Amino acid sequence: MEKLIESLDEAPIIDKGGYEYLVHPISNGVPRLDPDLLREVVVEVMRTIDLNVDKIVAPEAMGIHLATALSLQTDIPLVVIRKREYGLEGEVSLHQETGYSESEMYINDVEEGDRVVIVDDMLSTGGTLAAICEALDDIGADIVDVVVIMRKVGPSALDDTKFEATSLLDITVEDGDVIVH
Repeated sequence: MEKLIESLDEAPIIDKGGYEYLVHPISNGVPRLDPDLLREVVVEVMRTIDLNVDKIVAPEAMGIHLATALSLQTDIPLVVIRKREYGLEGEVSLHQETGYSESEMYINDVEEGDRVVIVDDMLSTGGTLAAICEALDDIGADIVDVVVIMRKVGPSALDDTKFEATSLLDITVEDGDVIVH
């Protein structure tokens, strides 16, 4: 995780209405995402989680590049939870809230009994992951693992569910600095 830790030293932190927001290639695609960093992260994800699953599930937008790279390495199909409704048969909607936004999201192509792993960039407030886990559980999917690249230390909405996330790196953002735990 050397490249990931080093990259945090250069990552700017911006204020979003009192919320310290980390701007990082893994979680924002800004600045540019170095293939070596992405590769390091995906290899570590593969070492960390159970890959005996039917589908990799990732929320739009910043989970997509991670899940795509993981899908290419494992040959496991990828499902993206979108912020746009398509009206397809079986589409499931969910409402998610983060520390700085809220929106509707839509799940397609996940069915009862599917074994899934959820991949995302960051667990901060937990609003997105909690809503996704609850919706997948309601569908009847078997959530084998939830993995995030970075988790901000502290309480999250995921704490109020039966689901847990594995993180590659736990961090704190304080006074414009990133602290790795």
